[in-house]
Amino acid sequence: MLTFGAVVRRSRLWLPLIALTALAGSASTLALPTVLGRAVDAVIGGDDDQRWLLWAGALIAVGVLVDVADAFIAGACVADTTAWLRRRLVGHMLRLDARGAGRFEVGDLVSRVSGNAPDAAQAGPGAVLVATALLPPVGSLVLLFVIDPWLAAAFVGGVTLVAVVLVLFTRRTSRLLSGYQRVQGTIAARLAESLTGARTIAAAGTLDRECRRILDPLPELHAQGLLTWRALARASAQAGIVGPLVLVAVLTAGGLALNAGRISAGELFAASQYAMLGAGLGTLTGVLSRLARARAGVGRLAEVFAVDPLEHGAGQLPPGPGTLRFEAVTVADAERTVLDGVDLSIPGGTSVAVVGRSGSGKSVLAALACRLRDPDAGTVSLDGVPLPALEHAAKRDAIGCAFERPVLVGTTLGDTIGLGRGPRYAESAARATQAHDFISRLPEGYATPLSQAPMSGGEAQRLGLARAWGAQRLLVLDDATSSLDAVTEMRIQQALDGDDGRRTRLIVTHRGSVAARADVVVWLDAGRVRAVGPHLSLWADPAYREVFG
Repeated sequence: MLTFGAVVRRSRLWLPLIALTALAGSASTLALPTVLGRAVDAVIGGDDDQRWLLWAGALIAVGVLVDVADAFIAGACVADTTAWLRRRLVGHMLRLDARGAGRFEVGDLVSRVSGNAPDAAQAGPGAVLVATALLPPVGSLVLLFVIDPWLAAAFVGGVTLVAVVLVLFTRRTSRLLSGYQRVQGTIAARLAESLTGARTIAAAGTLDRECRRILDPLPELHAQGLLTWRALARASAQAGIVGPLVLVAVLTAGGLALNAGRISAGELFAASQYAMLGAGLGTLTGVLSRLARARAGVGRLAEVFAVDPLEHGAGQLPPGPGTLRFEAVTVADAERTVLDGVDLSIPGGTSVAVVGRSGSGKSVLAALACRLRDPDAGTVSLDGVPLPALEHAAKRDAIGCAFERPVLVGTTLGDTIGLGRGPRYAESAARATQAHDFISRLPEGYATPLSQAPMSGGEAQRLGLARAWGAQRLLVLDDATSSLDAVTEMRIQQALDGDDGRRTRLIVTHRGSVAARADVVVWLDAGRVRAVGPHLSLWADPAYREVFG
């Protein structure tokens, strides 16, 4: 879990420096009125001593230097904490299983990483600034009491009203900012979704309708922003009204004290400056707004961290052919049971086709086999070892998976295929999956930047296949050849058939030709295994033939 306190503690190396600069700034601010007051008394008394003016100049210089140092240190602190939050958040997101990641829209997650992390990083500096911002008014109260107790009494009455305004402002702003950030995330999610399908939108001629859908939450965002600014304006106005009252009250009491001979003219000048510091407590609205934004940002990030990631064990696989077992496996999404008590044993080294109508649970079965998610009940094991017990690297070496729409990552095409396994692996896997020809035609070949490589859907699928090709025990293909032409698909099938029992192949497919080449077919129907057998045997069932249209 991520908490506000945890973010503050992460900034602990910077916070003492921020506090030190704040204390130095407060000390110089509090000392300056007294020094100027002494200078006023010296001028009125006809004293030519210039030392108080020199002290005043020195305090002003200190204040300027402290402000510069504070800006640099606070900026460095926020940058450091933002980087830490983003690393943690991205790492956590990548460790989520398919169900956990599915709770958030892609654009919303991007919004949390890019926008909410910098807001949350303000937690440490914000907390320190709120605490140290109380020093000038508290110090002013003490020094006013030293000058004359009646000045302090007048000061307390006004500042109490300002403090009430600030407390009410902080409570309201934290709630409003959370709503604003939530709506921002919704818009970002819809935008990311539309950019993914930009070509489809353009082809369908629905651009205007899609723009309206993306921007539909704008009125709510406007309303949330308006409420936030109104709260800030109201608090600032209230503090702006109460602040001068503090000054008037102190000056009135000071004038009476001067007339009674209890204070000097210089002390009255100092008292007016301290009253202005107290009235300036209203400037805390900006600091408190920053703190409220930090709290809202931490809350948004905490929602992601609250989703448990996929944990890995420390086990290794014993020697084996890649026998895959599903024992009493049940998976439920929302209120629907996707897989219901599936018991299935797939012999090692065989080629197994998984078929069924849309929604029958094929892709979920494939995701369980390569442990992109865990079942709600039951176990999935490879060569007798439950998949959650496997060490992450051992699982990666043993199991490879490819999908209908692969998400390609990496700097170059070679990196995309190899994922750190070297250029020899990349070329070998690309040749096996018929990707080598189109890669070698590019000017830079395997060194072509992924972002600059023009690819069709079928070529992207071949890269996804190549990336998974090195699996040692189990290769899971979830409709991973659906965009390939018949000749290319046949060549890849021949490469798969050439494994000679080296590893198990679990192939989710909608094509009868692919099912016919498999050693055995698993027929799923409404989340249950309806039948297991050779394609030709199952073909006699009319319901089975209907699966393929």
